[in-house]
Amino acid sequence: MTSRKDAQGEVELGFERKSVRIPIATLRPLHAVTPAIKKSRKYSQIESSIREIGIIEPPVVAKCRDDAKAYLLLDGHVRVDVLKGMGETEVTCLVSTDDEGFTYNKRVNRLAIIQEHKMILKAIERGAPEAKIAAALNLDINTLRNKIRLLDGICPEAADLLKDRHVAGNAFTEFRKMKPLRQIEAAELMIAMNKYTGSYARALLAATSKDQLVKTSGPKMKGLTEEQMALMEREASNLEREFKIAEQSYGTDHLDLVLAKGYLAKLLRNARATRFLNNHHQEILNEFRKIAEVEGASA
Repeated sequence: MTSRKDAQGEVELGFERKSVRIPIATLRPLHAVTPAIKKSRKYSQIESSIREIGIIEPPVVAKCRDDAKAYLLLDGHVRVDVLKGMGETEVTCLVSTDDEGFTYNKRVNRLAIIQEHKMILKAIERGAPEAKIAAALNLDINTLRNKIRLLDGICPEAADLLKDRHVAGNAFTEFRKMKPLRQIEAAELMIAMNKYTGSYARALLAATSKDQLVKTSGPKMKGLTEEQMALMEREASNLEREFKIAEQSYGTDHLDLVLAKGYLAKLLRNARATRFLNNHHQEILNEFRKIAEVEGASA
């Protein structure tokens, strides 16, 4: 249960201790569930899940200050809309002790693909049929089985690095073509570049030397000759090396930039110095101003 500390350092509960059954008609939503939302895949998944296994995560509400019988719906708009469509008139909710007007899901990271994979495996271990899991997630059986086999051929260290990242499912197809040490390197590069797409994984595969591949025969990418692949490997290797060098010096370079920006900002606040530069070194003054206005370079 969510909690926080008050001014005296004592822990306060973020929600009331007991959930309550609330008439849907008394809920005041913070935003509308539009027709576009109803046509989305996410809506279909939630609807399928509720029809198959019911509400897993109760909606979050807060008591209205101007009406003791009404509640603000802080989180769970789609879940409530699905229940209304099913003809339900009441819903069990968590009552927040804070009525901040934001959606709680903005504070929650969506389930990463590896976490989803582990959740599915756990459900299967507990005896849930594949068909029921697929229906709850609004997936066909083949897609579900691909999610079950997601980490086949992926070394544990690489999987651990990516466990809470939103990696594209097809990226793991490229990872399986690499040996374990290269998988770890590729995962580290994905994190460093904050890129988790299938296309980036294919680029990493193209940059992988043959001795780091599971299968060394056959082309890594269709439509490219051996000479072109060798050139791509050399260029990618150079880029990786340059990136690692830049990464090592980033902290020092950033600190230097912060100090320089602070000094120049102070200098430009000096009217006499600014006037002198404007009269005799206008080009330098313009460059100083550009540096002082650089965003993202603050202490």
